[in-house]
Amino acid sequence: MVELVILCSALFSQNATMLRFGKCPKPPVQANFDSSRYVGKWYEIMKLPTQFQKGECGTATYSPKSPGVIGVLNRELLKDGSINFIVGSAKVKHPSEPAKLEVSFTDIPSPPGPYWVLSSDYETHSLVYGCSDFGLFRLEFAWILSREPTMSEETLQSMQSILSAAGVNPEKMVATNQDETYCAPMNQ
Repeated sequence: MVELVILCSALFSQNATMLRFGKCPKPPVQANFDSSRYVGKWYEIMKLPTQFQKGECGTATYSPKSPGVIGVLNRELLKDGSINFIVGSAKVKHPSEPAKLEVSFTDIPSPPGPYWVLSSDYETHSLVYGCSDFGLFRLEFAWILSREPTMSEETLQSMQSILSAAGVNPEKMVATNQDETYCAPMNQ
């Protein structure tokens, strides 16, 4: 029991914005999700902080691989000026719910993680949520993405409202720097 308390304390101190008490909510996902319209480049506008994303200028580029499978290339600019990237794939978990994908990465030997598209118009915005249950706790991820490095305040508020209705605190999200000058090395 003492070990569990120590483990939980360590996890909370490192991941306070991701690890929460309680089971994962089950928010509704994008109806009639069309992965062929979803592929292409997305800019990260906001996210729940994670241990694995340390940089700015985050982008996700999705490409078609096979029916029900999307290629994933995530990139970010680190403080030292280097570009960090990771390659993986997102697979539809069940054909009846194509907006519920499971993402796995080539260099990370771990089980696939949930990648649920809660809302997307394919042209301007996407709201992604992932959550995994760990006993009494849940580990949450959320990203607000845009086809451009910026997003209108109205669209951003709409995405935050969806998260809030799902039981996710949008105030815990942090903005991603997408300043054109700062992010220039990502476009070279």
